[in-house]
Amino acid sequence: MKRIAVVEDEAYMREELCSMLKKAGYQALEVTAFEDAADQLAALTPDLVILDLNLPEISGFQICRDLKGKTFIPILVLTSRDQMADELQALRLGADEYLTKPCRKERLLARIANILKRYEGRTNLLEGQGFLLDRVTYTLYINNTSVVLPKNQGKLLETLLAGGNNLVTAKQLCRALWNTAEFIDENALQVNLTRLKKTMANLGMKQKVVAVRGLGYRLETEDMP
Repeated sequence: MKRIAVVEDEAYMREELCSMLKKAGYQALEVTAFEDAADQLAALTPDLVILDLNLPEISGFQICRDLKGKTFIPILVLTSRDQMADELQALRLGADEYLTKPCRKERLLARIANILKRYEGRTNLLEGQGFLLDRVTYTLYINNTSVVLPKNQGKLLETLLAGGNNLVTAKQLCRALWNTAEFIDENALQVNLTRLKKTMANLGMKQKVVAVRGLGYRLETEDMP
């Protein structure tokens, strides 16, 4: 079941949207605290966000900017603001669709279905901080461009991404590279990790590979302590 988050401050409208989504076969997630909405949404990882622009504490534009800066979750803006400048601004910030209130239920559901269909092709993609990695072809999508990584670099980055915030051991990385962990060739592993680090630096990626002495490796953003 697809999960759709609703970011709307008007209780009646939020309830109507959630009811409509549930009747259409979706799981509806309500976001009612807006100041840290982008962080909440990034943690929830919904399949789609329906976002109002006129919110207390923070603008919907800011939420759109922040969320698109850290994830590739699709955003459908649903707002009473019907000025072309507002629509263009939302689209520039990464919104996938822009609809104005009042909006017919049929139209909204059709746009939701279209967005979800467009994103279905991303099932092979792993998401990092500001980039996507195709785990089949090891194509890296970043800054509106794509780069095909050498196979070993792709395997290492895939394994580190799959580990999330957890440490990935040298044994796990060796298994990813050579399909065995019976022995660990630290020199060969370090050569491959150094090449990956250089590639990531050259691409200006926000994340970097960090070694935790004696324990393993993980991806950290540059601004993390």
